[in-house]
Amino acid sequence: MNRLRSRSRELLLLLFAAALLALMLFGLETSQGRTLSTEMLYIIGGFVGVYAIAHVAIAVLAPYADQVMLPVVALLNAIGLVVIYRLDLAERPGYGPLAERQMLWSLVGVGLMVLTLIVVRDHKSLSRYSYLLGLVGLILLALPLVWPQPPGYEEARIWLWLGPFSIQPGEFSKILLLIFFAQLLAQKRALFTVAGRRFAGLTFPRLRDLAPILMVWAIAILIMAVSNDFGPALLLFATVLGMVYFATGRASWLAIGLALVAIGGYAVYQVSSKIQERVSNFLDPFADFEGIGNQPANALIGLSWGGITGTGLGYGHPELVPVAHSDYILAALGEELGFVGIAAVLCLFGVFVTRGFRTAMQARDSYGKLLASGLALTIAIQIFVVAGGVSAMLPMTGLTTPFMSAGGSSVMANYILLGLLLRISNGANRPADYDAVAAAQPEKVSVR
Repeated sequence: MNRLRSRSRELLLLLFAAALLALMLFGLETSQGRTLSTEMLYIIGGFVGVYAIAHVAIAVLAPYADQVMLPVVALLNAIGLVVIYRLDLAERPGYGPLAERQMLWSLVGVGLMVLTLIVVRDHKSLSRYSYLLGLVGLILLALPLVWPQPPGYEEARIWLWLGPFSIQPGEFSKILLLIFFAQLLAQKRALFTVAGRRFAGLTFPRLRDLAPILMVWAIAILIMAVSNDFGPALLLFATVLGMVYFATGRASWLAIGLALVAIGGYAVYQVSSKIQERVSNFLDPFADFEGIGNQPANALIGLSWGGITGTGLGYGHPELVPVAHSDYILAALGEELGFVGIAAVLCLFGVFVTRGFRTAMQARDSYGKLLASGLALTIAIQIFVVAGGVSAMLPMTGLTTPFMSAGGSSVMANYILLGLLLRISNGANRPADYDAVAAAQPEKVSVR
């Protein structure tokens, strides 16, 4: 076997992403009447360097991994960098330059992806530590509830503050908990498929077999009630519910999950003023335009102004939407690139999720199938909820757009997720005789 397996498709797609980034930044600078800046060159150079490192690392550590996922992530990252740089040019009060910082977070994220590929040489090894990782995930999820919060951040207790630095541990606990639930479902699948009572054409599980999903539901409700933030809990619960459906093929689990979401959502709505505000904004974002409805209302105005093709990069006013670089980055994108731009981004996420599910189907073990499907599903649910919130089709949850929104925690966690998917993909696409060759002639294999 060759020392390095050819990954020419990945390389060509990465070059296309870099060229598109340079073209968009050049058009943005021109629209603003600016000359080419050192910041723009820094972003382009940093992007090329970061993904050159990623490409080489994958070629060495996971040569048989999917060749489309990394370029799709790179293109999403490039579009996010352009939007953030556009907002930097608007010189918003209270916000410093974010594009260079986002480039640094991308470098850290790629570093964590590479570290994941180095540490996790075989995804099946994670199953031996799944219960311990699940416990660590729960601890990380609960830690912000007891961590001192600085003034102004007491409402949503989802951050850990270390001096001027902050991190959102829920982004990482999500991955650890998915590793745990993949192992639980792989080991206990028989319990979830035991025949129970039939009602309305569906076969429902026995009451005692509902314990795992009820446990997740209870955890989600507790997190929502105490942290006053229902986005991460909703994402976790929906992903686990989807994994249960993948493991059993029973639609009754989806019916049970929807019922639990309705009951839990109504209960939390009764006690959380923040969630009541978000529901009010969803029903009528223009009712309090100068107050709590300012952000969603301005986002809708920007989207309507952008229309089908957008106002053009640099010709809109996305800076009027508060935190447009984070929760509402799709609104900023939609204003200047229109419905076409948002549709293109959603298609890219569709490609990423499809490749993730393809990896799940190719995996040779139940644990790998469930873990890959769970990792892909959590991205699909997250982008669905974010797009629905920005367009006022759903209440806003506070979730960010993966690989695009500014912020270190989300970027780092999602690159770890990408590393796990690439590791599973490498194992699934690796020739069946690879292990035999590796044992007999280690100098002839590509990695070890």
